[in-house]
Amino acid sequence: MSPILANYHTHTSRCHHASGEDADYVEAALKEGYQVLGFSDHSPWPFSSGFISHIRMSAEALDDYIFSIRRLQKVYEGRIRIHLGLEAEYFPRYHDWLLRMQDRGISYYVLGQHYADSEEDTPYTGNECVEDKGVLRYAESTVKAVRTGLFAYLAHPDLFMRHRTDDQFNAACEQATDMICQACLEMHLPIEYNLLGLRYQVEGHSRGYPSSPFWERARSFGNEVILGMDAHTPDQLIGAELRAQARETLHHLGYTIIDRLPMDSRI
Repeated sequence: MSPILANYHTHTSRCHHASGEDADYVEAALKEGYQVLGFSDHSPWPFSSGFISHIRMSAEALDDYIFSIRRLQKVYEGRIRIHLGLEAEYFPRYHDWLLRMQDRGISYYVLGQHYADSEEDTPYTGNECVEDKGVLRYAESTVKAVRTGLFAYLAHPDLFMRHRTDDQFNAACEQATDMICQACLEMHLPIEYNLLGLRYQVEGHSRGYPSSPFWERARSFGNEVILGMDAHTPDQLIGAELRAQARETLHHLGYTIIDRLPMDSRI
C-alpha cells in the first residue's frame, strides 16, 4: 500500500475544551494534504448519577455531532474521506451504551482511558497515577478495555506519565507498560504516538507523554504504532515537522508505523 496522510483523532468544540467549527477542521486537513480525517470527539455517557461532565460532549449534543459529520461527508465527498467516530473510555457499567452508539452510526472508537471506571465517581487517571497504585489501576482498566475488541486503537498509552517525569518511570510504570503492550499485541490493536503531547513538549510545557522511557521499553513487544494529532483546534492538524520528528524517533526505536486503519485499506 502506498502511504497516505490520515488522522483519526480529531475533536470538536462540543467537548468544551476544543474550538473551531467542524468544517474548519476539514478545511485545515485539506490544506495539509490529508486523504482521511476521522472525527473522534470525547464520547458522551448517560451517567446514572446525573453527573454532568465538562470535558466531553453531552448526550444531548450527540445528535448534532452525528448530523454535522454526516453532512460534511456529503459536502466533501470525493475530496477527503471523513469518518464518524468517538474517543471513549471503557466503563464496564455502560458497555451497552457503546454498542447502542454503534447502532447510531459511530464507525470506530479510539480508546482514551482517562478514567479507570466512570468519570462520575473516579479520579482523572493523570492525577491518580501520581501514585503507583494508580498507575497499575490505569493499566488494569486499559487492558480490560482492549480485550473487549470494541476499539480501533489505543490513544496515548503512556497517559499514566501525565504528571510524572522520565526519572519517575519506575517498576510500576514498567509493569503497566508491559501489561498494556502485551494486551494490545494479542488483540492486534495499534498504540498511538500522541502528537499533541509532542507539540506541547516542543513548545516547552510537557504533559508527560510521549514518554521516552515508555517507548524505549515498549519497543520489545513489536506493537504497531499510529500517529494521532489529537487535534483540539483546526490548526493542530497542521504539523509536517511534528510528524517527521515522530517518525524519526519511532523508526530509530524499530517500530512499524501504520498510516491508516483497516476501514481505509483500499485507499
